[in-house]
Amino acid sequence: MTPALVVLAAGVGSRYGGLKQLDPVGPGGAALMDYTIYDALRAGFGEVVLVIRRETEDAIRAHLERGAGRRAALRLVHQELDALPPGFAAPAGRVKPWGTAHAVLCAAARIERPFAVANADDFYGRQGLAALAAFLAAPEDAGPPRWAMVGFRLGDTLPATGAVSRGLCRRDGEGWLTGIDEVLAIERADGAARWTDGRGVERREPLDTLVSMNLWGFTSALAPLLERGFRAFLGSGPGPKDEYYLPVAVGEAIAAGAARVAVLPEGRLWCGMTSPADRAATATVLAELVAAGEYPERLWA
Repeated sequence: MTPALVVLAAGVGSRYGGLKQLDPVGPGGAALMDYTIYDALRAGFGEVVLVIRRETEDAIRAHLERGAGRRAALRLVHQELDALPPGFAAPAGRVKPWGTAHAVLCAAARIERPFAVANADDFYGRQGLAALAAFLAAPEDAGPPRWAMVGFRLGDTLPATGAVSRGLCRRDGEGWLTGIDEVLAIERADGAARWTDGRGVERREPLDTLVSMNLWGFTSALAPLLERGFRAFLGSGPGPKDEYYLPVAVGEAIAAGAARVAVLPEGRLWCGMTSPADRAATATVLAELVAAGEYPERLWA
């Protein structure tokens, strides 16, 4: 059974100022998620599931019908504020989505095969998708479910100047993920990366430290774990802007011994678009890859 690809495309793009999921940043007018779908198809993935907001469905559907929809079996799933377990209701005035873990739950509950998860506004490259496809194709062994996360070198994800948020991966001696340290402001400094911890102490991190860029591989065992975790999150009385994040949910599963997560070091080139300032650099990276023959100028021609 070929694995599925879940693309998280329900973001509101408040910092970007528009629907960045469909921004034609590639030289031939492709969006970032088009490259991820293209790489997944050539790695052997089958069905593609996009998690979207209902109000963006028409625009996303039209985009897919002109491109990836001609090559892949596509399914759209809505992330709705009222898509909650029985006994819960969205608080009055809540407008912010419930977070990436909830977005994955909206899709995972309907998928009966192994699947990968990727952000619509990130470029991951073919190596990471190929590594996930191979991992998800391996037979399950005894014990807790085996999941995977593609790790990228910290130095390959940092801008030349300025600080960004990154999730630093911690692994045991066998390469299994033990946790992710979320750092809100990390930047280049003298051949390493510099950040300040919660006690105000400056820390240094090697540039070859692996970080999470939200490229995961899961089995169907994820859905019930996410539902339990989401129930606990809702029961804690979250504020109007609190979200249930996928790395937090995975960390809870690891801590409970409910899953093991392999860190796949095959992540290579990465780029993404959080703010409008990221667009020019991302467009340059994609143009260089097209010029080098890694991708055709028009992906779906």
